[in-house]
Amino acid sequence: MVIIGKPVEILLVEDNKGDVGLIEEVFEEAKIKNSLHVAEDGEEAMLYLHAEGKFSGSRRPDIILLDLNLPKKDGREVLREIKEDINLKNIPVIILTSSSAENDITRAYELHANAYVTKPLDFDQFIKVVGSIESFWLEIVKLPSK
Repeated sequence: MVIIGKPVEILLVEDNKGDVGLIEEVFEEAKIKNSLHVAEDGEEAMLYLHAEGKFSGSRRPDIILLDLNLPKKDGREVLREIKEDINLKNIPVIILTSSSAENDITRAYELHANAYVTKPLDFDQFIKVVGSIESFWLEIVKLPSK
């Protein structure tokens, strides 16, 4: 649930620095207060979610944007671990990836992804897609309370 005045905690798991920059830009312009945290690979994502290592004291995200093709630990494995963890499974996970392969889409939903969004190659479309995610997931959808 979005609480007025309280930032929405967003974990972005993305290894492409260009995509991270674009997403940060869109969320900075958002009407809703948010705190965007970035994990650059699957191992960092799990450390963040368990508040371990360099992420000690990290806040539980309200929503996770997860790329599938990550170094160290694949996004599919991260998704599986999140959805199998009783303390994390209620966090909505949106897959935001360049893959439009049917087997990736099917597998993501089998692993209980909450949405699957393919990153467009066109810059303006990419900005529009991220803006749509922000609008739907942070303005319209009721997120679970922590």
